[in-house]
Amino acid sequence: MSGTTPAAAAGSDAAAGSPAATGAPAPPGARGRIDKRNAILATAFVVFAREGYTQATLDAIAAEARVAKHTIYNHFGDKQTLLRAAIAAEADRAMAKNLAAVDRLRDHDGDLRAALEDVGSQLVACYCDERGWALRRLLYAEINQFPDLLDIITGRASDPVTEALADRLARLALAGHLRAGDPAAAAEQLAALLTGSLEARCRYGTRVISPAEQHAVARAAVDTFLHAFGTASGPAATPTPTPTVRATPA
Repeated sequence: MSGTTPAAAAGSDAAAGSPAATGAPAPPGARGRIDKRNAILATAFVVFAREGYTQATLDAIAAEARVAKHTIYNHFGDKQTLLRAAIAAEADRAMAKNLAAVDRLRDHDGDLRAALEDVGSQLVACYCDERGWALRRLLYAEINQFPDLLDIITGRASDPVTEALADRLARLALAGHLRAGDPAAAAEQLAALLTGSLEARCRYGTRVISPAEQHAVARAAVDTFLHAFGTASGPAATPTPTPTVRATPA
């Protein structure tokens, strides 16, 4: 993402020169301030996701976070800045979970299909996480009023994860496990195969998908991906049978 969004500074706990960025011990009182700030962000996200931006009030957020209302103003200045900061913090949380899943490909040494299915299942589970759904529903509800929220989420979560996945796929291609090509395009297509059907299956987060169904989605996605990007002698030549798991009424 190019440029800096309004939440780039407000939503980051690792601003330049901060103890989090430098690794230096927090000065006296700073730890409590950081903890209070994080508590406000976590509570604000819950309230915004539950009530929507318009209906959510700083009084309600302050009460649930157990802080004074003026403390919120001291940290964030106004309600719009708090919304952006809360979404940025939640996007950072989602990014960390997804990057941990992608990182499982780092030390691949063995069955490529099994490794991709494992990572795919982890990414599907992250996508189906209730907090992930809450983040997307909040984005859908408020994007007309705050279009820059999409930049915050893509810049802090979606893009870094796709770039990390592309890096892992590029290494697999260099090692001869996948066909050489554009790793960024391959990563985008694998991500689309993994998540493309999930909104309909999950009914926008109102239906719980079982682990078995999540794994079936990942297995089918990997099968299609390997048919496109697998080598002639690789695992695409002997696909694992994919059981049919049908969506059931909630």
